[in-house]
Amino acid sequence: MNAVLARSRTLLIEIWMPVLVFALWWAASAGSQSLYFPPLPRIVSQLGELLASRFASDVLPSLQNFGLGLLIAVVLGIGLGMLLGLVPALYRPLQPLLEFLRAIPGVAILPVMLFIFGIGTEMKVAVIAFGALWPVLLNTVDGVRSVDGLVREVSRSYRLRLADYLWRVVLPAASPQIISGIRISVSLAVVLIVASEYIASTEGIGYVQLQSARLFQMDLMWAALLLLGVLGYLVNILFRYVEHVVLRWHRGARGNNQGGRS
Repeated sequence: MNAVLARSRTLLIEIWMPVLVFALWWAASAGSQSLYFPPLPRIVSQLGELLASRFASDVLPSLQNFGLGLLIAVVLGIGLGMLLGLVPALYRPLQPLLEFLRAIPGVAILPVMLFIFGIGTEMKVAVIAFGALWPVLLNTVDGVRSVDGLVREVSRSYRLRLADYLWRVVLPAASPQIISGIRISVSLAVVLIVASEYIASTEGIGYVQLQSARLFQMDLMWAALLLLGVLGYLVNILFRYVEHVVLRWHRGARGNNQGGRS
């Protein structure tokens, strides 16, 4: 019962401000005659039509590109990050190159991806994967390199197999930083959904927003923008749940350590 009350209190604390802003926006815009700032009720109505009539043609492709691009970034980031973190002789000469590539915005790589992959889904997924890769990769490297030296020595003394060492020692120790990198990558991937659909695209939420702005369908443009915000928020909630499950052991260990010190 206490857990339910605590979660309800947390939910109320989290949503009261967005609900208040939404209500104020609804009331303030109800009588708006502006072409560029239509009433919120009309925007919400357009959002419902967008989800009902164009979900399969525009919303679903964006979600698929987002999921596939983020998955590629996470798999490559963790795999390469563990390799570079475990082999300092490989990481040190590559570090300047990695920092150089990380500094390139995902949006700036669009022309290159168009040249390599052409117009289509592959280009959009590649842009999302490129932009979302670096937080996961570099956080994984930092997490692996920060494994306690004593833990490493104990693992060697027990002669753990490499697979067991990676799975039972390195990955759990680095997982808080890996999760932090993935959280950043999720936000970047949402941004890159739109960027990848602004150029040479015929589908997607970004395409809908750009085309509606060109045709002065401002209520549809705002509806697409609102949809992106809602999707980003829902993805963040989902990721927080995954983070809660994955790092449950970490919070327990930290609580025990703090309890022991007290």
